[in-house]
Amino acid sequence: MTNSFQFHTIVSIMPTSKSLIPLERIEKSILLIRGHKVMLDADLAELYGVSTSRLNEQVRRNIERFPQDFAFRLISEEFRALMSQIAISKAGRGGRRKLPWVFTEHGILMLSSVLRSERAIQVNIAIMRAFVRMRQLLASHKGLMEKILAMEKKYDKQFKIVFEAIYQLMKEEETPKRQIGFKSDEDD
Repeated sequence: MTNSFQFHTIVSIMPTSKSLIPLERIEKSILLIRGHKVMLDADLAELYGVSTSRLNEQVRRNIERFPQDFAFRLISEEFRALMSQIAISKAGRGGRRKLPWVFTEHGILMLSSVLRSERAIQVNIAIMRAFVRMRQLLASHKGLMEKILAMEKKYDKQFKIVFEAIYQLMKEEETPKRQIGFKSDEDD
């Protein structure tokens, strides 16, 4: 069964400075859902040092601060797809009972105003730096692609093989996930 929902973890390989939370940890928590870079409520709660229920309680109490482009709940199909792609336990096995909230960059900024703690402020600063670094990385990647396309138009077909090799290197490779669990002879 194929899934129409796509979730991508956006990861940077740039060096980071010392901070309350390593930027790599934040960057690995940023997902691409419905075309938005978002973070799950559980990941944010962990970063802020509060329970997920406490974070969501503050959102519910201040729902007017979180329009649809700041935060939204995943639908069941999205959540099932997400559970299969990252380690989220199933409901009934100690896992979530409600669909998670996800927060865009603006929603994360708004969270600091409703959580009101020194840690929330520091975490938000670190998260905003991670988003800025990602935008810079994506912009530089786009600029590089534009330069390569311009070079390709300028030079004749003798360089075609070189450009094809460059495009192959620029493609993201998806490494196949190793399946975990027991496999019987009947599964083959």
